Amino acid sequence: MEKRLKATKEQLAYAKILDMGMKIGLLILMVTFIIYLSGILQPHVPVNDLSKYWGMSVHKYLEYTNIYPGWSWIGMLGRGDFLNFIGIAFLAGVTIICYTRVIPILFRKKDSVYGVIAILEVLVLMLAASGILKSGGH
Repeated sequence: MEKRLKATKEQLAYAKILDMGMKIGLLILMVTFIIYLSGILQPHVPVNDLSKYWGMSVHKYLEYTNIYPGWSWIGMLGRGDFLNFIGIAFLAGVTIICYTRVIPILFRKKDSVYGVIAILEVLVLMLAASGILKSGGH
């Protein structure tokens, strides 16, 4: 007879939010991509010019297209090619939302060590997303 494993309360809570977040994020991506394709909003980098930039490093691409790294894309949401970043940023943040939902469950179950680890995970993810660290290629 096969032994069946059951998901814990925190696993189910995490999975429920992750599933909902993924669906919302996918919808946002589809809507913003349709807006981009329709031409309702002019892109910052014209589609016909994209092939000129394919072989460039990120640094040169940003320089030639007058785009600033980090969160500067928020100021460019009126452009069709930057509107898609909303869905990407949302999907990147879903994990933070999931952990935030799980933290109270862990402390109610008296899993203080896991609760503290989850809090630290949220803080690390938020710090990384903030751009304060200025590491990597951006």
